[in-house]
Amino acid sequence: MKPLFLPPNPVQHFYRGGDRIAALRGITLATDRQPEEWLGSTVPRFGDSAVGLAVTADGTLLRDLVAADPESWVGLSRGSEASDVGILVKLLDARQRLPVHVHPDRAVASDHLNCPYGKTEAWFVLDAEPGSAFYVGWKDDVDPGELDSRRESQDSDWMLAHLNRIEARKGMGILVPSGTPHAIDGGIFVAEVQEPTDYSILLEWSITTSTREESHLDLGFERAMSAVSTSALSDAELTNLVTSAGTSAAEPRVRSVLPEAADPYFRLHQAAGGGGSTTEVEGGFAVILVTDGNGTLAFEGDAVQLNRGDALVVPHAVGPWRVEGTASVLIARPGRGWPATLGSDGVR
Repeated sequence: MKPLFLPPNPVQHFYRGGDRIAALRGITLATDRQPEEWLGSTVPRFGDSAVGLAVTADGTLLRDLVAADPESWVGLSRGSEASDVGILVKLLDARQRLPVHVHPDRAVASDHLNCPYGKTEAWFVLDAEPGSAFYVGWKDDVDPGELDSRRESQDSDWMLAHLNRIEARKGMGILVPSGTPHAIDGGIFVAEVQEPTDYSILLEWSITTSTREESHLDLGFERAMSAVSTSALSDAELTNLVTSAGTSAAEPRVRSVLPEAADPYFRLHQAAGGGGSTTEVEGGFAVILVTDGNGTLAFEGDAVQLNRGDALVVPHAVGPWRVEGTASVLIARPGRGWPATLGSDGVR
């Protein structure tokens, strides 16, 4: 088996953006509301059977390839869940502020959505306009009744004022545990890694083309709000969700660019050949994005050419590999110990 290239897979959404995805991936977008690209996805958008699913260069769904041979793709048989790769990777290019929203944890997803995954996620900043920021977690405990009232009145100013503001910098990594309210300013371009679902509860929908009826995962807000934390994040907790590991230039040594607490859910590493070769990357399913330069991805007995903007999936059966040349890559993989870690929420 060889790594497979992923043709561009832009996704239409309720907010504006996408031009930096188009520039990186060398495509022209159909509208200014294609702010996401789903990379290596074997799961579709919530409420849809096809949107978001990754297609390989010959037109085959990645989901079908994995389901047909899970041993080669992810190193184990998953039975009825044979297409599960344990991760979803996106490019997200916001040209307007995203609404304040929350993702459910695994317990809520299991109880109400018949899914073992919630949606803990993380962002790695590829580009950010000066002054743009992330909003993550409440500054102080919030009264649930008041939050309901502010949601119904769509009081955006109140929500943002009560969230922690983190100024965006290129190369920073931010972990967003499930249940944590958050938003992203316009002007920020990230690679996002997350649990493989599309579950979002919108506390704020009026700044988008979405509606109240589309904002609660078909659960109704009374039930959906059980997924929303109303507790403050302490300074220490907030600090542990942010890392600057990726703000310096990438090196041949493979390094993590996310906080350590992300490891049970997903991993995101970075490396650059620097004209030579990176250190060896352990075998296992991976989604790769070439963010700069060019070169080759070399594995036992073979290699494939890499150029800036390429996206690939690497099957488990490829074994260890390395990047040679000037290419700089992001490497997204399932969480450490996956899938044995399913059924737990270690990040709270």
